[in-house]
Amino acid sequence: MLKKFIKSSLSLIIVCSLILTPQTSIFAADVPVASGQAIAYSVDTSDSIATAAQKRADMLTNVYGVTSIQYALIRDGKIILTGTSGYDNKASKKSPTNSTIYGIGSVSKIFTTLAVLKLCDEDKVDLDTPVVTYLPEFKMADSRYKDITVRMLLNHSSGLMGSTLGNCILLGDTDTSVHDKFLSTLKTQRLKADPGDFSVYCNDGFTLAEILIEKVSGISFSKFIANNFTTPLDMTNTKTPSDSFNTSKIAGMYTADGTKLPYETLCAYGAGGIYSTATDLCKLSTIITNQNDILSSESVNSMRKEEYKNGQWYPDEDSILSYGLGWDSVNTYPFTDYNITALMKGGDSLYYHCGLTVLPDENMAVAVLSSGGSSSYNEIFGQTILLDALKEKGSISSIHEDKTFTAPTKTIIPSNLVSNAGYYGNYSSPLKVEIKASGDLTLSALGDESNAKQQFVYSGNNRFYSEDGSTYLSFVESNGNTYLYTSGYAKLPAIGQTATSLYCGQKLKPNEVSETVKQAWTNYLNKDYYIVSEKYSSALYVQSLLKSRLETSEELPNYIASNPITDETSANSILQIPGVYGRDLRDYKLGLKDGIKYIQSGENILISEDNVATLSTKKSSNVTVPKTGYAQYFKIGNQSANKKIRVTLPKKSSFAVYDKKGNLVFSSYISGKNTVKLPKKGTIVFAGSKKAEFTINYIS
Repeated sequence: MLKKFIKSSLSLIIVCSLILTPQTSIFAADVPVASGQAIAYSVDTSDSIATAAQKRADMLTNVYGVTSIQYALIRDGKIILTGTSGYDNKASKKSPTNSTIYGIGSVSKIFTTLAVLKLCDEDKVDLDTPVVTYLPEFKMADSRYKDITVRMLLNHSSGLMGSTLGNCILLGDTDTSVHDKFLSTLKTQRLKADPGDFSVYCNDGFTLAEILIEKVSGISFSKFIANNFTTPLDMTNTKTPSDSFNTSKIAGMYTADGTKLPYETLCAYGAGGIYSTATDLCKLSTIITNQNDILSSESVNSMRKEEYKNGQWYPDEDSILSYGLGWDSVNTYPFTDYNITALMKGGDSLYYHCGLTVLPDENMAVAVLSSGGSSSYNEIFGQTILLDALKEKGSISSIHEDKTFTAPTKTIIPSNLVSNAGYYGNYSSPLKVEIKASGDLTLSALGDESNAKQQFVYSGNNRFYSEDGSTYLSFVESNGNTYLYTSGYAKLPAIGQTATSLYCGQKLKPNEVSETVKQAWTNYLNKDYYIVSEKYSSALYVQSLLKSRLETSEELPNYIASNPITDETSANSILQIPGVYGRDLRDYKLGLKDGIKYIQSGENILISEDNVATLSTKKSSNVTVPKTGYAQYFKIGNQSANKKIRVTLPKKSSFAVYDKKGNLVFSSYISGKNTVKLPKKGTIVFAGSKKAEFTINYIS
C-alpha cells in the first residue's frame, strides 16, 4: 500500500476538515485522556454555566493536551458567556484573550454558503442552475461536470474528487496559487460520481464556490465577506490571509515537542482559510437565527434543510453527520433527543480547530476555537454549554445522562452473513473484515501493524456489537455495492458524548490484471517515494518526512491502498461511499521523465528512492532546485552522520533534516538558523524557487 503517502496526503486534507470521528478509531467507545492522566476536574450540577464551562475548558488544556481554547455563547442576540484556557504563548505563560484570533478551518464553509445565498437574494445566482452558467471557464476532463449545480457545491454532492490542496497549508506565507490555478487543475480531473448521486465531504466544491462568488460579484472573496458580513456585524477579528491585520493576534501553535511555529495560512479561503474568534462567530450566527436582515428568511431557512437525503444515504440514526447547505449536520445528536434542531459545523486545519453549533429555534449558538486538540473535542464541549443554557432558559427540564451500554448477547449467525468477510476500501487504508461461523467478527486496518484488531460478536438483526455494546457493525447492500456500516457512541470523559453513524467502507472485489500490467508495475513497487511538489514554506515539512512506500499486499493483490491497478500506469479509485469515508479520492499515475521515476496523485508529485542520491561528503558542495521547482532530497550517508553543516540559503527557500524514523530534527524555516548536526541514516530536503542554489559546507 501507499501507506504513509496516504497519511501525508490526508494531512493536506485534515486541513479543511472532515467531521472527526472519535480519536482512537472510528469504533472506539471512549476518547483517551492525554498522557494517561486521571480526570482531575469534575462538574457539579450546582455549578453555574460559566463555572461548568471553565472547568471543562481547563480540563481540555490541562488533561487532554489542547494548547489553548476560546469559547463564547450567544442567546437572543447577546453574548452571555465567554472564556479561555491554556497558553497563547507557552514561553511567557501568556493566556489567550477573547480577541485572540484562530484559524477556523472548514467553518469557513459557512461564510461561503452565506455568500452564495446573499447572491441568490440579489437574484444573481440560482442554487439549481449549473455552475457553468456563471463560470463558463470551469471545465473538466469529464463531460458530466456540466451537470453540477451551485447547490451541489454546498451540499457536497458535486461528484468532484475531493481536495486539491497541494501547497495550500503554509506557515507565514499567503501564496494564493492554489486559488489562482484551481480552474486549470480541474481541467485535468474527472468526477468520481454522477453529480447529485450522493453527498460526500468535498473541499473542492467550496473552492469552486469561492471562485463563483468572485466572478458573479466582481470583487474578491475576502472583500465580499467583509462588505456583507463582517463589517455590518462588527466582526472586527474575522479576516482572511489576504487581509491586512496584525498577525501577532493569531493564536500561538506548537509542534508535539513544544516548538513554536509561525502562524498557519490555509490558502483555500472558501473551503477552510478564514480566521476568527468565538465572539465573532457568535455574531455571525445571528444571521442563521434570523436576528437581522442580512439574508432573507427563505435563504436562512434553506440552510437547515436535509440536503443529504437528496441522494443515496444510509440509515438515519444518532449522528453528527447529516449535511445541509454548508453544515456538517442539520439533525445533530444529542439535540435530536430533545427534539431541538441543531446546525453544526466543525473545522480542522493542521493546528487550529473549531466547532460552531447553532440552535435556530432557540436563538442560541456556541463557538469553540482551539490551537491543538480537534474539532470533535470543541463540538462536544460546545454541546455541554448549550445544554446547560437550554436548561437555564427552561427549554429543557433536565439534561439526559450519557447513554450507557451492556455487553451484547451472542446469537447464531445466518450463514449468508459470513460471505461479507473481505476487504473494504475507503479514503484511507482498507479495512479487513474476518467473520467466523461462530459469529465472531474481527476488524483491522490492512497493513497497519500498529492498529489493534477490534472484536465484535453477532447479536442478531444483521448487527455485530463491540464488546461493551456501544458500537455495532452491519452490512448494507446499496447501489450495487456492499457497504460496511457502523453506528455507535464515543465518550470524552468528563466532557460529553457524541454519536456517529455512517458507511466506513465499500467491499473491494478481486482485481485480476495481465502479466504485462504486473510487469509494468514491478519496477515501481516496493520502493519509497518522496513528495517533491510542496513549496519551501509548506507546513507539511514540519509534520514528518514526506516519504511513502508504494506496495501491494499478498492479501489484496493488484491494489494500491483501495485503488485497483487498472493498466500499465494507472491505479484509479472506484469508491462510491456517501458521507466522509469516500472523500478525497485520488488516482495514482506512474511516470518516467528524464530518467526519473515518479508517481502523480492529484496535484502531488512523488519521486522514487532510486532518484534520491546520498548527500555529498565534499567540504563544500552545491544543490540547485531544477526548473520543475521540485524539492531536492538526499540520504545522509555514514560519512556525513554526526557532522555539522552550514547551509547558505537563497531567498525564499528552506531546508529540513529528519532522523531515520522520519521525525523532524531541524527546520531552517522554523528556527531561522542554517547550521545543523546531521543524524545517522537521516534525510535532508532542500526547497525553494526554480534554480535556487544552496551551498553546503561541512564545519566539523
